[in-house]
Amino acid sequence: MIRAYKFLLRPTARQAAALGEMLRDHCSLYNGALQERRDAYRHVSKTTVRYGDQSAQLKEIRAFDPERQGHWSFSSQQATLRRLDNAFAAFFRRVKAGQTPGYPRFKGVGHFGTVVFPKDGDGCRWDSTPHDRQTRVRLQGVGRVRVHQHRPVRGRVKTISVKREGNRWYVILSCDNVPAEELPPTGAIVGIDMGVAHFLTTSDGEHVANLRFLQAMAAELAEAQRHLATFPKRTRQRTKPHRAAARKVAKLYAKIRRQRADFHHKTARALVRDHDVIAHERLNTAGMTKAPAPKADPAQPGGFLPNGSAAKGGLNRSILDAGWAQFLGILANKAESAGRLVVPVNARNTSRTCPDCGHVAKENRVTQAKFQCTACRYTANADHVGATNVLNRAGLALCEVA
Repeated sequence: MIRAYKFLLRPTARQAAALGEMLRDHCSLYNGALQERRDAYRHVSKTTVRYGDQSAQLKEIRAFDPERQGHWSFSSQQATLRRLDNAFAAFFRRVKAGQTPGYPRFKGVGHFGTVVFPKDGDGCRWDSTPHDRQTRVRLQGVGRVRVHQHRPVRGRVKTISVKREGNRWYVILSCDNVPAEELPPTGAIVGIDMGVAHFLTTSDGEHVANLRFLQAMAAELAEAQRHLATFPKRTRQRTKPHRAAARKVAKLYAKIRRQRADFHHKTARALVRDHDVIAHERLNTAGMTKAPAPKADPAQPGGFLPNGSAAKGGLNRSILDAGWAQFLGILANKAESAGRLVVPVNARNTSRTCPDCGHVAKENRVTQAKFQCTACRYTANADHVGATNVLNRAGLALCEVA
C-alpha cells in the first residue's frame, strides 16, 4: 500500500529564507525551460524540445550559475523539468481529445510552491538525526530542518516533497509497502446520500450536519478581499501593506481548507470504524458545478434570456464548500487501509425512486426535505430515501459480482 504523510516544518529564520530561495530558483528553472520550448517551436524549424534535451543541459546550467542553480539538488531540478514535461503531455492529450487544451503558462513565485526530491538520500534525507529526540529532514542547500512529526511513519520513504502554504512549510513523504491497519469486522453495512442541507445522511436515518465553513467566514473573508482590491492587481513590486493584505486573504482560505479537511477526516473515520461496507453515489462534481450555458434571445440580437445562473451559482458554491469529492477520496483511502469495502453506485434517480414500491417520478420529491410517493403514498425524509436506495443498489452490485 502507498501512503502519503504530511508534516509541518519548523525552520529557523535562516532556513526559511533558504527554502524561499530554493522555490524561487526552481521556479526560474521551470520558466526558463518553458521559454526554451516556446522559442524552439516558434522558430521556422518548428523544433520540439523534450525532457531529455533539457535535462542534459542541467550540468552546464549549474556550472554557469553555481551560486543559484548549482546550489540545489540535481535530482530535484530534474523533477521540476519533469513537471513541465508532464504539463506539456497533458496539453497535447487534451488537444487530441478535443478538450480545452490550456497551454502551460509561466509560474509566478507565489504560484510555484512545491519542490520534489524523487529519492530519499539523493539531495534529501528523512530523519537525518535518528538518535535525536527531535525528527529532522536534511535538504541540500538548506540544512537539517526540524519536523513536527505528529504520527509515526510506516513503510519505506520513496519521495520527499517540500511545500509552502501561505507562511507555513510542510514536508510530504510518499511511502510504499505501508502495512494495512485492518479493523475488526462489525457486520454492518450502510448507504450514504451526500447533500447540501445535510452534509450526508445514512440509510440508518442519521444526519451529519453541513458546517458550511466558507459561509461561516464569508463576512471576514469579504472584508479582507475588499481591502486587497484597493491595491493594483498588476504591479512589478508589491508594497508592504499590499503583501500583508494578500497574506490575510490566503490565511483565511487556508484556515477554511484545514477546517474542511479535518471535518472530512473525522467523518470518514467514524463511517469506516462502524461499518464493513459503505455505499455512496458516484458523483461528477465537476459536471454538477458547471456554469449554465447562456441562452440567446431570438427576439433581440445580441441579447440573452435568463438562464438561472445566479441560483445555480449559489448551489455550486454550496456544493464546493461541502467538498464532496475530497471527502469521498478520503473515505476510499481510509477504507482501503482499514480493510473495508466502499461501493460507488449510479446516482441516477436515487432521490426520486420509492424504496417501498419502486415507483420513479420527479413528483415524488415534494420538497428538498420531503419525499412522498405518488403511487403508494410512502412518505419519508428525502435524503434518507436517497441513502436507502444507494444501499439497495450496492446490494445488487455486490450480488452481481458474487
